[in-house]
Amino acid sequence: MITITDQDLTLIETICGGLPMEPRPYQTLGERIGLSEQQVIDRLENLIDVGVIRRFGVIVQHRRLGYTANGMSVWNIPDDRAREIGERMGQFPFVTLCYRRPRHLPDWPYNLFAMVHGSDRDTVRAQVKDLARELGLDGVERDVLFSRRQFKQCGARYGCKGKVDDDPCKFD
Repeated sequence: MITITDQDLTLIETICGGLPMEPRPYQTLGERIGLSEQQVIDRLENLIDVGVIRRFGVIVQHRRLGYTANGMSVWNIPDDRAREIGERMGQFPFVTLCYRRPRHLPDWPYNLFAMVHGSDRDTVRAQVKDLARELGLDGVERDVLFSRRQFKQCGARYGCKGKVDDDPCKFD
């Protein structure tokens, strides 16, 4: 049985809005809730270790950084090469997400997806073309699906009361 303290709940509520963009974010969080920097780190590690917090990572707001062309490249990769190609594709600096999904024939032949972000659509198309050339996939059927609108992009919210300022996922 896991015991979650009031301080744990306060810490979870505090991180709902994300970490402060500062050199020592855990110290700043600690100052807000009366813990030392090391106590914040230790408590977060414990909450992750026992499975209370299952994921803890960065969510990049691409549009705010000037990457306004977001293209999901879709690829019809031979099934026996999909894992190898996907692992290699994911190593490119402009690929932010790469995963495999089942095909839905006859309408959807694609089984490998790689998200590419760029400052404009031509840049994204050029990067996808670079992927094909570098990985020997010039003859592979592919397409790029561009997003037209950004929807919810945030992490999980547990125990958060009220709104988080400057958050794209505002809630009540």
